Amino acid sequence: MSELHDLKPSPGSHRNRKRVGRGPGSGLGKTAGRGANGQKSRSGGSVHPRFEGGQMPLHRRIPKRGFTNINRVEYQVVNVRELSRFDGDVTVEGLKTAGLIGSSRKPVKILGVGDVEKALTVEAHAFSKSAREKIEAAGGSVSVLGAADAE
Repeated sequence: MSELHDLKPSPGSHRNRKRVGRGPGSGLGKTAGRGANGQKSRSGGSVHPRFEGGQMPLHRRIPKRGFTNINRVEYQVVNVRELSRFDGDVTVEGLKTAGLIGSSRKPVKILGVGDVEKALTVEAHAFSKSAREKIEAAGGSVSVLGAADAE
């Protein structure tokens, strides 16, 4: 039976580490494989990828427009035509298990694309006007979940 001290890597699978800067006999002495002088030959010496040699960089040359609203609420949208696979109650957890939304933590909005054939009780954080009308016209009801439930 082989012991731990007998184990060896298979031939050709293991290479020795490069020991740079260890004299001329090693083949990687003097400049240690870094070429001649200059910033890139020094330790820690390299320019960042956006540096353009002192020229005004692209990210400062191009105009800036618009802004990002940090209070924006991004809804996960579900169309009313996709609610036909449910019977009776439609909840956020039910939409998640059906694979119609990605996360039960983000708010859900029901949009009015398609038709509703059966009476459903739908719970969501927001409804479009047409979605609300279609669900109620089919004999169903809508209930809006509060902003505190979206967390």
